[in-house]
Amino acid sequence: MGAFRALRIDKTETGQSARFVDFDEADLMEGDVAVRVTHSTINYKDGLAITGASPVVRRFPMIPGVDFAGIVERSDDPAFTPGDRVVLTGWGVGETHLGGYAQKARVKGDWLVHLPHSLSPQQAMAIGTAGLTAMLAVLALERHGLDPAQGPAVVTGAVGGLGSIATTLLATAGWRVIASTGRAREAAYLHELGAAEVIDRKELSQASRPLGKERWAAGVDAVGSHTLANLLAQTSRRGAIAACGLAQGMDLPASVAPFILRGVSLLGIDSVMAPAPLRKAAWSRLARDLDQTKLAAMTTLVALSEVPRLAEEILAGKVRGRIVVEIG
Repeated sequence: MGAFRALRIDKTETGQSARFVDFDEADLMEGDVAVRVTHSTINYKDGLAITGASPVVRRFPMIPGVDFAGIVERSDDPAFTPGDRVVLTGWGVGETHLGGYAQKARVKGDWLVHLPHSLSPQQAMAIGTAGLTAMLAVLALERHGLDPAQGPAVVTGAVGGLGSIATTLLATAGWRVIASTGRAREAAYLHELGAAEVIDRKELSQASRPLGKERWAAGVDAVGSHTLANLLAQTSRRGAIAACGLAQGMDLPASVAPFILRGVSLLGIDSVMAPAPLRKAAWSRLARDLDQTKLAAMTTLVALSEVPRLAEEILAGKVRGRIVVEIG
């Protein structure tokens, strides 16, 4: 046992505070696998947790960081042995269980996935929850029977981490991708990821009509609210939208018209509690299908000390692509 560096959130009289501390390994929570954390990442949920902008953290003190990758040090789970490279996303880590912004973690083996051989821990965190969710959305659209021959696919919040990876995955699979963003200056970036067309998010962010012109057969939405309502209203017959975010809001001010007049489907994507077989399938597909050159182009590597500042920036919509945190 020993001390290690960690970012810790504590409850205060006025809310919460986040600061770097020396954390004792003996104070880690229960789990049958101990991991030396090498990399983590910054997701929108991490920004909410660290700033306290939303009540993401439900246990104090808390080490935030909903994702991490690293090396198994000790294991009482027969599925893992010391030296194994592993990745963790979700399962309440960083919310109710001490998370990834630390040099060590102790978790349940059921929460871990062996890292595919073709991916490094740094690449795994360039993917992270954002990329896993994007891949789960693509898998859901495929299970629904959709393919590029049926029309374009739309991606909202396309400059963000989830949107960037969804854009790349869909384009690689042969879809004509329409990328929606509020940052017109990033159009060249989105075209490099594979987007065929870039539209202003204002086209989708206002109140929706019950039905609109059919513009796409499929979509991945990271925004919610009026944006998701507009996506549904403009989805072609028997198309589907995979919903996996709420950047604009948790509400859905939509009509039943797309569902009962066009047979449109809304596919909910839950990456936090996704079962192990689905996670393994998604990571396998990511290792196979995600263009590593494009992944590198959308990724920025930072030190753990940068996390509090970047938590503010991701909530302000100032972050492009993916941020990998080198724990080190």
